Amino acid sequence: MKLLKLVPDNTNIDFMKWRKFALILSTLATIASLVLVGVRGLNLGIDFVGGQVVRVQFAQPVDIEQLRGKVDTLQVGDASIQEFGNNRSYQIRLPRPEGPEAAANQVVTQLRGLIQREYPGAQVSAGESVSGKVSEELATDGALAILFAMIGIAIYIWLRFEWQFGVGALVTLFHDVSMTLGFFSLTQLQVDLNVVAAILTIVGYSLNDTVVIYDRIRENLRKFRKMAIVPLLNLSLNETLSRTMVTSLSILFALGALLLLGPDVIFGLTIAVFLGIFVGTYSSIYISAPVLVALGVTPDSFVRSQEDDQDETVAKPSRA
Repeated sequence: MKLLKLVPDNTNIDFMKWRKFALILSTLATIASLVLVGVRGLNLGIDFVGGQVVRVQFAQPVDIEQLRGKVDTLQVGDASIQEFGNNRSYQIRLPRPEGPEAAANQVVTQLRGLIQREYPGAQVSAGESVSGKVSEELATDGALAILFAMIGIAIYIWLRFEWQFGVGALVTLFHDVSMTLGFFSLTQLQVDLNVVAAILTIVGYSLNDTVVIYDRIRENLRKFRKMAIVPLLNLSLNETLSRTMVTSLSILFALGALLLLGPDVIFGLTIAVFLGIFVGTYSSIYISAPVLVALGVTPDSFVRSQEDDQDETVAKPSRA
C-alpha cells in the first residue's frame, strides 16, 4: 500500500523569493499589534484584576453552560466557572465591581440568591476576595515567565548553533507572542492564566519548529559550502517542509475540534494555541530563515580557518 505524502519528495518551493515582502509584512503586523495593545489594552480576567471567588456544591448534576447562562443574567461582568472533580461542584469567579467592599459583598449576595432560587438544596460557600495586589503579582509573574522563557531559548540556541541563530529565534518568538497579544486586544477576549499558559505553549512549539529548521540549515552549511545562502535556505526549508506540515496540521485539526465542540471555559486557551500554531508555522519559514540572510550568514561563515585546524592538530597528542 502506497503511503500518503502531504509533501512530495521532489518539492522545490522558492520560499526565499518572498522573504523581503514577508519581513516587511511581519514587521508592520508586529508594530500594529503592539500599538493596538498599548492603545486598546487587554481584557484582563479575574486572575489579573481581582474579584470574588465562590464555591457551590449542588444537590444534583448541573450543566456548566446552563449554569453560566444563569449567572450571566446578574449582569455583573464575565464570570469564570470551573468544575471541581464532578458536575456537582463548581467554582465561580466574579469580577470585582467598582466601589467599596460592600459592593463586592452585594454581588456575592445576589449570586447566592440566584443559585438557591434556581437550584434548591445547593450549598454556597462564603465569597473569597482576590485582591488587586495578588492579581498584580500574577500579571507580573506571567509576563516575566514569558520574557525569561524567550531569553532562555535564545541563549540555548546561541550556544547550540551561533549567535545569529539565537537572534533569529528571539525575533521569531517575539513576532509570535506579539501576534497573539494583538489578536486578544483586537477581539477583547478575556486574558487569564490559561492564556498565559497558551502563550508559553506557543513559545515552546515555535522553538521546536525553529530548531528543526536551524539544525537542517547547519547541516547543509557544512555539506554545501559552495552553495549560495539563499538556495541553501530554500533547500533546507523544503527538506523539513513535510515534517512541518504534518505536525502543524495534526495539531490544528485537534484544536479545531476543540474550538467547535469544546467547552467555553477553555475557549481562550484553545484559540490562542490555534492562532499561535498557525503564526508559528509561518514565522519558522518566513522569519527565522530570512533573518539569517539579514544578519550576514553565508556558507563560509562558520568554516574554521586553516590556522585553527593547524592549532588543533598540534594540540592533539600523537599516537605511538
